[in-house]
Amino acid sequence: MFFEILGPIQNIETIAVGHSIRELKRLRKVYGPGRWRKLKGTAKIKLPEGTFALAEIHWYEAHGIGKKEFKIKRILRVLSHE
Repeated sequence: MFFEILGPIQNIETIAVGHSIRELKRLRKVYGPGRWRKLKGTAKIKLPEGTFALAEIHWYEAHGIGKKEFKIKRILRVLSHE
């Protein structure tokens, strides 16, 4: 699902680090070695059809590589529709 993150991600928490990540082997193969972490947070997003919402999002991150593979876990509140 494609979406746009509007503004900063808030309430960031680490979910898993290193070998606790199920996708670690694939992440290293695709993006390279690093200290991979899986994180979650809340952010205002814009969905493809123009709806604005507050959502919980998850992503992977490694130092020197950056944030990768954002996904929406749940819509917390619909804010408006374009």
